[in-house]
Amino acid sequence: MHHPETAPARLATRLAFFEAGFATACWAPLVPFAKANVGADEALFGMLLLCLGIGSLIAMPVTGWLAARNGARSMVILAGLVMPLVLPLLVLAGSVPALAGALLLFGAGLGSLDVSMNIHAVEVENRENRPLMSGFHALFSVGGFVGSGVITLLLTFGVSPFQAASVGTVLALAVLALTAPRLLRARADAPEAFALPRGLVLLVAGLAAVSFLIEGALMDWGALVQIERGLADATNAGFGYMVFSVTMVAGRLTGDRTVSRFGSRKVLIASGLITFAGLALILLAPAPMVALAGFALVGIGAANIVPVLFSIAGRQKIMPAGMAIAAVTTTGYAGVLLGPAAIGFVAHASSLTFSFWLLAVLVLVVPLSARTVTRI
Repeated sequence: MHHPETAPARLATRLAFFEAGFATACWAPLVPFAKANVGADEALFGMLLLCLGIGSLIAMPVTGWLAARNGARSMVILAGLVMPLVLPLLVLAGSVPALAGALLLFGAGLGSLDVSMNIHAVEVENRENRPLMSGFHALFSVGGFVGSGVITLLLTFGVSPFQAASVGTVLALAVLALTAPRLLRARADAPEAFALPRGLVLLVAGLAAVSFLIEGALMDWGALVQIERGLADATNAGFGYMVFSVTMVAGRLTGDRTVSRFGSRKVLIASGLITFAGLALILLAPAPMVALAGFALVGIGAANIVPVLFSIAGRQKIMPAGMAIAAVTTTGYAGVLLGPAAIGFVAHASSLTFSFWLLAVLVLVVPLSARTVTRI
């Protein structure tokens, strides 16, 4: 059931995901400069980074509500403007309050784009009546590669952080210019007021949080786990996360075909078990190469959990799709924000290896709940 009008909308969705990944990743190489500009130490800078998360968490439910009322299009465009325009301000901010304000705005743009592009993705997927979500999510990762790559390259060639950020802005706005005219002008069902997730939507959101938590854990703690286990030193511990990222993109690029062939339930069961096996391999690896194989497995396993959950959230009839997706995104994002900190606390009380074993056990909730959530 291919609708002629969905081909441009499909491209627009891919571009929106690319822009979100690109703009987010542009910030990563600029972090040391922003930190130095305001003279913040690690503790203060950690607090500042929380502003980014707070901005996102505030914007997400609001976006879900607005998009459910007016369709996702206007929110994708607004958020797609805010992120690139704030980017140069992050390296111009000369005081702690200025940087805090810029990070709040940047986070709000990211959170808003995250929710609205997923709502748009579900709309396109429903119209085409075939799985497309994994491919959309793959483009967020591809955008991330390109964004961090472009800025790092510019900085390496001696371009100033402000100029590098400005190039990021121009490129992101160019992507938005291609996106905006192709977005669907869909009117969703208007909810009366803000709705909290309930029933199965709550379970879907919880599973998304687990998957996001694993992603966050590997990004923030993956290198340190290898060092703690004597499998890597500080110079090469980053390879694990690189391997994870590559296999995750590969898993997402092939994910839609996999879901079409085997169905959501089997994909969730297999994904959860593969992720568990990968984490176990990292924790039991006798040699560095075996640990890297573990990171690769986690990437393949975790790749399609979130896209499948978003599709389920968009199809369920318990609450408006826009609100459900906002709930899943907000809960998932809370998992990314709070999870790595929680892992740090557990690791402090016992060991990092122990906290990763807890994660491995936690991910088994995904295959155990697969039958329940795919009934929607």
